[in-house]
Amino acid sequence: MEKTIIISLGGSLIVPEEIDIDFLRDFKNLVLEETKKDKKFLIITGGGRVCRKYQNVAKMLSSPSDTELDMLGIRALNLNAELIRILFRGHDKVTVYGAEKPGNSTDLGAVVLAKNNKAKTVVNLSNIDYAYDKDPQKYPDAKKIEQISWTEYRKLIPTEWSPGLSTPFDPIASETAEREGIEVIIMNGKPISNLANYLNGEKFLGTIIS
Repeated sequence: MEKTIIISLGGSLIVPEEIDIDFLRDFKNLVLEETKKDKKFLIITGGGRVCRKYQNVAKMLSSPSDTELDMLGIRALNLNAELIRILFRGHDKVTVYGAEKPGNSTDLGAVVLAKNNKAKTVVNLSNIDYAYDKDPQKYPDAKKIEQISWTEYRKLIPTEWSPGLSTPFDPIASETAEREGIEVIIMNGKPISNLANYLNGEKFLGTIIS
């Protein structure tokens, strides 16, 4: 039976500073190799740093509404999505999604994809190895989390989503995932072997939220 893999592909991996050609090549090759093993992939992309750069400039020079900030994010996100879509053109076992409406995050989009396709897990690929009990960039004593319940995880993050929010998995998506019984795995997309290990049922580095 064909297995559906839901991947939320962070913009931080697609465009850390410049477009990461090496990562995209490795990601494409791995996904196409895995489609030969009775797997299909639904990939939704994030906006990442590109999105936040535009939003920050808008806030510096004007007073944009949340809807306007959302639309900036959607444009950046869809540019990433279109690039990934082109990479997998002609491969019917890979479908790529962007965003359409303001007020929804990539994280929530991934959870909805999982629910609609009866998948029980979302793989959230970004540039962090784990979720932490607090922001590791601000607190050197932050502790990595390997496994956590949704109830405990939701205590660690803001209660509301806002445009440009940067958190391992956002509040609305987390609430929805908990309600629908969907597991989320937070992992670094680099090296690509970590994702390969997960896809093949081997030991991987990351945080399991369930």
